[in-house]
Amino acid sequence: MTILGTSSPPRCLQLHPADEVAVAAQDVQPGATVLAGGNTVHVRDRVPAGHKVATKDVAAGAPVHKYGQVIGIASRDIASGEHVHTHNLAFAEGERDYAFGQDRKEAALVPPELRATFQGFVRPDGRVATRNYIGVITSVNCSATVARMIAAQFVPGQGLLEQYPNVDGVVALTHGSGCGMAGSGEGFDLLRRVLSGYAAHANFAGLVVLGLGCEVNQVRALTEGFDLPETTPVAAMTIQGSGGTRATVRQATERVVEMAAEADKVRRSTVPASELVLGLECGGSDGYSGITANPALGAAADLLVANGGTAILGETPEIYGAEHLLTRRAESRDVAERLLERIHWWEEYVSRSGASLDNNPSPGNKEGGLTTILEKSLGAVAKGGTSNLCAVYEYAEPVRSKGFVFMDTPGYDPVSVTGMVAGGANVVCFTTGRGSVFGSKPAPCIKLATNTDTYERMTEDMDVNCGVVLDGTKSVQEVGRDIFDLVLAVASGQTTKSEELGFGDEEFTPWQLDEEFTPWQLGAVL
Repeated sequence: MTILGTSSPPRCLQLHPADEVAVAAQDVQPGATVLAGGNTVHVRDRVPAGHKVATKDVAAGAPVHKYGQVIGIASRDIASGEHVHTHNLAFAEGERDYAFGQDRKEAALVPPELRATFQGFVRPDGRVATRNYIGVITSVNCSATVARMIAAQFVPGQGLLEQYPNVDGVVALTHGSGCGMAGSGEGFDLLRRVLSGYAAHANFAGLVVLGLGCEVNQVRALTEGFDLPETTPVAAMTIQGSGGTRATVRQATERVVEMAAEADKVRRSTVPASELVLGLECGGSDGYSGITANPALGAAADLLVANGGTAILGETPEIYGAEHLLTRRAESRDVAERLLERIHWWEEYVSRSGASLDNNPSPGNKEGGLTTILEKSLGAVAKGGTSNLCAVYEYAEPVRSKGFVFMDTPGYDPVSVTGMVAGGANVVCFTTGRGSVFGSKPAPCIKLATNTDTYERMTEDMDVNCGVVLDGTKSVQEVGRDIFDLVLAVASGQTTKSEELGFGDEEFTPWQLDEEFTPWQLGAVL
């Protein structure tokens, strides 16, 4: 990465010698001069912070590169010094060299005796938790309000939880389906897989599974499908069978108190970082996401993988156009082809409604400087670091592999993270440039700001300022180490900003697979 105009403002960033564009580190006004690889560039238009300026002439129809990769084609002639965005840069399909496994490298694992550790809860069956919650899982939307009533009896630090200081809280997991849905098929299987994954999550010490009683997604059948150790207490209830709302709340509260009394006995102990499963997410991305927070998170993911842990990259619509960077790192051709199968599934899925995967980026992304899905994807995939891709999972599948893996999730942040947590993620890192507010339960979520302005403007929501990379005070690798150390601290019990604010209950959003494509599944509404 070359900084242009380092001697005096304005500053721009040239990310690769072959790029025809540079990224403005601040607003650049018409008439300003910047240096690009030793060449003087006279800026013709206002270029907002995070947006691109042409460093050379580009003919109409010619490819435009950023990160050394194609991000689109010039929709008209572009002159050196012009602002490059939606008015002169267009999405275009192109050939991608998948080169299966070509960039695969020998794994450099830290010796077991030297690996990082954290303070986790070890369950009787050996699973390791980063939090100690009781869950109230709903089978159907009709039981959502009653589930929230139950959780409301156990506000942390108040009432019934005061005597159980080692219990982090009671989480009501509510959703919008389960009633008249088809009792078989992909949509039904997805819901069951999510609910089963959360039930099996190590961060839940006990469960209440609550239904209305007459729904398609029956509580008894659901709980019979759980793969849980005998030591995990489960109370299966229906509102109709329990005698109505108040009776159900009373009975469920009694059961939760019993579970909390047992869960309170657990204590943290030293466990290896190999027990961590880290979900990698981005939302409200901007032109700096692929320069600061995403590559820094990728460096942290590499450190976790080197220490024997697991990192999950998702959001299939938001790696579209950059998937070749992952197939080149695949440990086998089979892994690479599984990834491409999911890409092709999405292409077919969105085509049913005449849509395109380039419905993404969103208006906010574009305002922040991202022009095409190719540009957004190239930045988003940086969250996955440089480790070999060792496995590809479908949505909410249990993640059994160690190392860097991919999960097929939609681009909508709550749905994507829900799938990762169902798969076993016990910590989540979420990068944002525009300033997304988000949290997840039962897995704590760390928020990473891509730029100093967003960090300072939303300091109560952001845990890490990755803008220091842009400011030049720290390198990507140094911030990556800071993120990794924070992941260990949060896994050991340090609270995140989103936990302090109470995020995480409403963000539980299982993927509702519609017959007709809806744009939110790309993340295009963000």
